[in-house]
Amino acid sequence: MASCLKLKKSNCKNCYKCIRNCPVKSIRFSGNQAHIVDEECILCGQCFVVCPQNAKEIVNDTEKVRVLIQSGAPVIASVAPSFIANYNGIGIESLRDALRKLGFADAEETALGATIVKREYERLLHEEHREILISSCCHSINLLIQKHFPEMLGYLANVLSPMQAHCQQIKERIPGAKTVFIGPCVAKKDEAERYAGLVDAVLTFEELTEWMQEEGITLEQKRDDTPESRARFFPTTGGILKTMACNEPGYTYVAIDGVENCIAALRDIAQGGMQHCFIEMSACVGSCIGGPIMEKYHRSPVRDYIKVSDYAGEKDFAIGQPEAKKLTKQMDYLEKQHAMPSEEEIIRILRQMGKTKREDELNCGSCGYESCRDKAVAIYQGKADYSMCLPFLMKRAESFSDTIVNNTPNGLMVLNEDLEVQQINAAALKIMNLRMASDVLGSPVVRVLDPKVFIDVKRTGHSVRNQRVYLAEYERYVEQSVIYDKEYRVLICIMRDMTEEEVQREKKENISRQTIEIADSVVDKQMRVVQEIASLLGETVAETKTALSHLKESIRDE
Repeated sequence: MASCLKLKKSNCKNCYKCIRNCPVKSIRFSGNQAHIVDEECILCGQCFVVCPQNAKEIVNDTEKVRVLIQSGAPVIASVAPSFIANYNGIGIESLRDALRKLGFADAEETALGATIVKREYERLLHEEHREILISSCCHSINLLIQKHFPEMLGYLANVLSPMQAHCQQIKERIPGAKTVFIGPCVAKKDEAERYAGLVDAVLTFEELTEWMQEEGITLEQKRDDTPESRARFFPTTGGILKTMACNEPGYTYVAIDGVENCIAALRDIAQGGMQHCFIEMSACVGSCIGGPIMEKYHRSPVRDYIKVSDYAGEKDFAIGQPEAKKLTKQMDYLEKQHAMPSEEEIIRILRQMGKTKREDELNCGSCGYESCRDKAVAIYQGKADYSMCLPFLMKRAESFSDTIVNNTPNGLMVLNEDLEVQQINAAALKIMNLRMASDVLGSPVVRVLDPKVFIDVKRTGHSVRNQRVYLAEYERYVEQSVIYDKEYRVLICIMRDMTEEEVQREKKENISRQTIEIADSVVDKQMRVVQEIASLLGETVAETKTALSHLKESIRDE
C-alpha cells in the first residue's frame, strides 16, 4: 500500500529532527537521507510538522477529487468537526457554499458519523460488558496498536470511525454518491485506502484552502442555521466522553492524548494496571484540533477549543442508528518485518560505536533514540547508522583532528577574539620553549608572542601568509601565517620553524662572502705581480736597447 507521506530527498539535510520526534522511530537513514519505514509508521504526521526543511510532504488528492467531480456522480464532502477552528469560526453553511462552487454536490459534518459511533460505544459497554474498550476514531492509534501493540487488539473497539460511518450513511442515502473526507489528518488518507468502498478520497484542510485560492473562492462570514450538536466536541481531548452518557456502572472513563501518553497507557494495560475502562485515545496532543495540518499552520489550542465549544451543543444530531453489524470494522495485526538482535549483537554494535563500558552509554538522545541500546537495535535493523551518534562523531573527529594537529611538524595555535590561547600543539610548544600546553592555555598571546600581527589581522580581516619572522626571545626563525575565521570567531596561527634553514643559509652566505674576499685578494696579488713583471720587463728592454745601440755605433765606426 502506497504511503501518503513522502520524502523530498533534495531537501533532507540530515538533521535527525524527524527521528527525534517520531514516537515509534519509523524512520531509517541511508546515504544521509531520511526514509519513512511504511510498515512501522503510524502516520501521526509529526515528522511533517517538525521538519525544518519541509522535506516531508503529504500526497495531494486534489486532482483525484477533481476527477470524481468530473465523472458526473454526486460528490458529497464529509467535513471534520475541527473545521470550525481551522477556518476561524466559519460555519458549515459558508463552507458548504464554497464547496459547491468547487463542484461538490453537498457538504455535511462528519459529526453526524460521530453521533453514530458514540452510540455504538455505549452499546458495547452496556450489552457486551467489554472489560477494556479503546476508542477507534483515531486511525493513528489504530495503527499503533495493530503494528506495535498487537496484544491490545482485543481491547480496540472494532467500530468504524466517524469518517467511515458518515460516508457509509451518505452512500446509503444517496445512490451512486462519491464521498470525500476533509480534515486535519494525514492518517485518514491511509484509512480511506485501507478500507476501500466507504471513502473515495481524502483532502486535508491545506489542500482545500489551496484549491479555493486557485479558484478565487473566499469563505463568507454568515449566520449558521444548522442545529447544534454535542458530537462537534469530538475533535477535542475528552470530546468523545463529552458526547457519551458515561454512566455504565463499574466503568472508569479516561481521555488520553499524545502518542507517548497512549503508549504509556497501553503498556500499563499490558501489565494489568487497568480494568473496566473506556479509554478515549488520540494521537495528537489536543486531539484533532492539534492535528498535523492544523498544528503546522494553525496552532492555537485554547482559542481552537473555545471555537469548537461555542459551535457545539448539548443534544445529538437527529440521525438514524444503523444495525451493529454494519458498523463493525476488522482490524488485524500488521506484522513488522524487522528481526531483533541478540544481546551479543547489541554489544558488538555498541563497541563499534566506541561504547565498551556501561558508562560509555550516555543515552543522550541526540540520535533520536531513547538509549544507546535502542540505537544499536536500529543499526542492526538497517534503520540507523553509526554516524548518527553525536558523542561518537565528536570523539572520532577530535581524535582525527588531534592526530593531525599533534603530528604535523608545523606549530599550530588557536586564539579567540580576545587574543587568548585556546589550543596549541607540541610543535608550537617546542618553537617557544614551553614545557606544556597548560602553561599558556587561556592566557593572552602577548605572554608568548608579539600580538601586533594578530591585532592587525583581526582589525582588517586580511590574512597574513608565509611571513618570515625572527623570534628573538626564542632565537627562532619562523615562517608564519595568521588566518581570521569569522564564522567560528577564532584566529589560527601556523608557524613553520625555519631556524635550521636560516642557519644553513647564513653559513652559505658566509662561505660565499669568504670565497669572494679570497678571490679579490688573489686577484689583487696577481695584478701586483703582473705589474712588477711588466716593470722589470720594461727596464730590461731599455737596457738591451741601449747596449745594442752602442754596439751598432761601434760597428759603424769601424
